[in-house]
Amino acid sequence: MLLHHRTWPEVEDYLRQCQGILVPIGSTEQHGPSGLIGTDAIAAEVIAAEAGRLAEALVAPTIAVGMAEHHMAFTGSMTLRPETMTGLLEDYAASLHRHGFRHLYFVNGHGGNVRILSTVLKKIDELADAPRCKFVNWWIAPRAKAIRAELYGEAEGMHATPSEISVTWHAHPDQIRAATHGGVAPRMQRWQSAEHYRELYPDGRIGSDPSLATVEAGARLIKAAGADIAEDFIKFLGE
Repeated sequence: MLLHHRTWPEVEDYLRQCQGILVPIGSTEQHGPSGLIGTDAIAAEVIAAEAGRLAEALVAPTIAVGMAEHHMAFTGSMTLRPETMTGLLEDYAASLHRHGFRHLYFVNGHGGNVRILSTVLKKIDELADAPRCKFVNWWIAPRAKAIRAELYGEAEGMHATPSEISVTWHAHPDQIRAATHGGVAPRMQRWQSAEHYRELYPDGRIGSDPSLATVEAGARLIKAAGADIAEDFIKFLGE
């Protein structure tokens, strides 16, 4: 159930039964030569929608731009400043809380958001008059993690992974791109800037082989992650 596909009386009715909401959050950044720039936002959105379907819960509009400064040497990537991201999260929480939402569960699709989510949501959680907040990275949901290991092993890598690209292919089969790279990308190394990142990873990938992505794998991953997250969301409502 998407919040932005509901009317205000319908949301009032929902709140009489449930005060929790799922909030997808991702990023708009390069994902190698065959991955969509919106991969992280798309994955968070479709998995949150599946979790919402299973839990009969509302899903908020996706926060589609996140912390992605290290990808800014690749055309089309976008990023927020830390203070902008902080304000955005605080405003989302305050707006939803004002209307009666008491449990905000963020479904994250981008590793670069983890630090700021941890900091800001902890700060909100500690306020006296504020919603309870939690976030989860969809790719470490237990059943999804097991599928990633089964299908890809070390070729999963850390960025532009076959699992996340599989999810986007299932969500948008009309946007499939053929892999144009050769084998597994360079492994993780430390970088100092966006330009240095591009020097280390010329096509944008880190340790991954997206040629292993399939629509069928995407369906399995969405179903598995959605189920894990729905169960955890319901548990969160009772805390």
